[in-house]
Amino acid sequence: MKYFVYIIYSPGIDSYYKGQTSCLEDRLFRHNSGYEKATRHGVPWKLVWSTSKPTRGEALMLEKKLKNLSRAKTIEFIKKYS
Repeated sequence: MKYFVYIIYSPGIDSYYKGQTSCLEDRLFRHNSGYEKATRHGVPWKLVWSTSKPTRGEALMLEKKLKNLSRAKTIEFIKKYS
C-alpha cells in the first residue's frame, strides 16, 4: 500500500496545511467538506504538492519534517519540488 504526504493551501485564510494519508482523493474531499476540524475554517483547500511513500512510517517522518518548516521554507519547498 502506498501512502501520500501532501501540502494543501487555503487562499481564503492564506494558510498551508501538511498531512499524510493512504487515500489522497478521499482526504482532500474530507478537508473540503468540513469533516476535518483542523481545516474546516479554510475551505476550499487546493492541493499544491504531494508525493508517495512506500510505508506509513516513511510518510509520517516526512510529514513531521514538513510540519516543522516555517511558512517561508514551506513556500520555498513547494517551488523547488513542484
